[in-house]
Amino acid sequence: MALLEVSKLRMQFGGLLALDDVDLTIDERQIKGLIGPNGAGKTTFFNCVTGVYQPTSGSVTLDGKSLLRRKPHQVTKLGIARTFQNIRLFANMTALENVMVGLDARNRTSVPGAIARPPRARREEREAVVNGHDLLKRVGIGHLADNVSKNLSYGDQRRVEIARALGTRPKLLLLDEPAAGMNPSEKASLMVLIRSIREEGITILLIEHDMKVVMGICEDVVVLDFGRRIAGGPPEVVQRDPQVIEAYLGAGAAGTADAAGA
Repeated sequence: MALLEVSKLRMQFGGLLALDDVDLTIDERQIKGLIGPNGAGKTTFFNCVTGVYQPTSGSVTLDGKSLLRRKPHQVTKLGIARTFQNIRLFANMTALENVMVGLDARNRTSVPGAIARPPRARREEREAVVNGHDLLKRVGIGHLADNVSKNLSYGDQRRVEIARALGTRPKLLLLDEPAAGMNPSEKASLMVLIRSIREEGITILLIEHDMKVVMGICEDVVVLDFGRRIAGGPPEVVQRDPQVIEAYLGAGAAGTADAAGA
């Protein structure tokens, strides 16, 4: 059953057409890759889905509900969470405090209530601490809960960001280059983590340049180039598509798409 359906998505910035009638569907519990050269429109696609940008035209639905004209926090409440290409943690907060920010998206306490701290607010805060520790353990860094985020390794910061996103209890998790800056061991561990998240019932769409990661975890891949969808299907098929090879290596390129992922 389709969870996310995107049809003829178009995003124009003045004279620049960043997305040109892009179609994409993700089934429940699927791990799908969104790949393409730099500047292909991948992050713009994420921004349109999550309410950061309002697309020029097209439709975006989650579980049959339109996401158009909704603000990012409204999209989050409907069940989409994301990480970012450039890590966006609160640098001077601990790993636990960063994750608690994500958990706060599901709290019911109002701003005045948070200030007055009635029993419900205090209970939600205690629960957030427990749940925050659980989420950090879930992504493999429970022992780093009290470390200030800016002092963590790049790979561990990525894990904090994933834990924070999971704190919003998403149906769909969007990961923007989660393996960027990681060494091979960290990438292998990340792939295990992503599979485990899917096993818990969360659907995943990821942007990734590392083709070994894409080939290792994605069941289906969509390729963008200059804002257009040029290919889609199983990764082992897509990586050999002549249009995909040309997009990565240029016209007249020869060889397999393994080179395209280099």
